[in-house]
Amino acid sequence: MLLDHIYRGDSLEVLETLPERSVDLIFADPPYNLQLRSELWRPNQTRVDAVDDEWDKFASFAEYDTFTRAWLTACRRVLKDSGAIWVIGSYHNIYRVGSIMQDLGYWILNDVVWVKTNPMPNFRGVRFTNAHETLLWCKKSRDQKKYTFNYAAMKALNDDKQMRSDWELAICTGAERVTAQGEKLHTTQKPEALLYRVLLASTNPGDVVLDPFFGTGTTGAVAKRLGRRFVGIEREERYAEAAQSRIDAVSPAEGLDDAALGKVASRRSAPRLPFAALMESGVLLPGQSLYFNRKRDMAATVLADGSLRLPDGTRGSIHRIGATLMGAPSCNGWDHWYFEDPSGNLRVIDDLREQIRGG
Repeated sequence: MLLDHIYRGDSLEVLETLPERSVDLIFADPPYNLQLRSELWRPNQTRVDAVDDEWDKFASFAEYDTFTRAWLTACRRVLKDSGAIWVIGSYHNIYRVGSIMQDLGYWILNDVVWVKTNPMPNFRGVRFTNAHETLLWCKKSRDQKKYTFNYAAMKALNDDKQMRSDWELAICTGAERVTAQGEKLHTTQKPEALLYRVLLASTNPGDVVLDPFFGTGTTGAVAKRLGRRFVGIEREERYAEAAQSRIDAVSPAEGLDDAALGKVASRRSAPRLPFAALMESGVLLPGQSLYFNRKRDMAATVLADGSLRLPDGTRGSIHRIGATLMGAPSCNGWDHWYFEDPSGNLRVIDDLREQIRGG
């Protein structure tokens, strides 16, 4: 399999030639089957450049479903067992796509709504302006334990607030739009900002991203900028040529470390460390007091074996004693127990864990 390469040809035919379990992520922007029956005109009698390409035309829903099932099956074969897939669509097709994905064994992690800040108006005035598209983010199977989600990076991207599943982004316009003879070359070119979020969220530097409907190369351009590898498949020669020129113009992410390319360490990815390691390293001492939720009247004594003891004699782990005090079935003790530092300030014990991890 050639990396950072655009395969020219039919998606199904090319997918059959790719190695099994060879890609980390798939981003698919398939035909939407928009079912347009007539031309669209603005109130000023200018024609709307709508999606009326031959590649978006299917004779029936059954034909579209057969096509969708075939390419999704082929994609599942080349996807690693730790991989994931994103599929974007509109109300015309996304519900059919989602049903077929579930039938094939994919497991939906999120549906993300791309809210277009500058959507095309509904010129006929017979329905609401269609101002969003839907992305389905799925892992390969329900029982799959490992997949990439860079939660910390997405939170940082969102001004240190947890990233939501509604993304407000503009449609592709201006200099980013690929044109030919002054007209847009591809009717459904996606904005780079959208792919930036997708790749930052669900890949790491060096991962291989497959786009089976490559178009004018948005996935490849963003992958190159973020230090990811890409494999594109495109049957329309004019799109493939434009995509290659576009990607060639992108400066490669050379000489940058993983952090610069969006890989942010998180608790989930960090090595496990037991509470007793804090005693073994000497950052906490037997007999020292810990305080629950910063309340000095809710104290426990640290014991040499890494357990805590309440004044009434109850003993247990930081998690079990925390759950007891909360009256809850469980508790992440790293977030709720505090120690007193030399200045007399209370600090969460997770600071000590990070101190040990950092050496």
